[in-house]
Amino acid sequence: MARLYKKLGELPAKQVLVAMDSCFSGAGGRSVLASGARPLVGKIDAGIAPAKLTVLAASASNEISGSLDDKGHGAFTYFLLRGFDAGKTTPKALADYLTPRVQDEARRLNRDQTPQLMGDGSWFLR
Repeated sequence: MARLYKKLGELPAKQVLVAMDSCFSGAGGRSVLASGARPLVGKIDAGIAPAKLTVLAASASNEISGSLDDKGHGAFTYFLLRGFDAGKTTPKALADYLTPRVQDEARRLNRDQTPQLMGDGSWFLR
């Protein structure tokens, strides 16, 4: 993650939005995943993103991210795309839109999933 953030921070862009529909909790293994849950990897220290990066992540570090099989996406990606369609033009507005929807879907499947916004998030997408 540190290397990814470093490389993205070197891009000749004013702002970079990173959207990650994955989980890094390490809270289990493939054999214990519920249907629709994303495979887990070892817990990763995401580090600190450079100032011009804003990161939207699908779940907190102690949670797993889930899929919406009938939608063909992870819950996070599905609601992120719907947020774009709804005219959300800042990372914060996207996070405010998708977080309760992802949480509701996860609860419906008897798990917790709380998207995370790291960074300022106030800049406008164009």
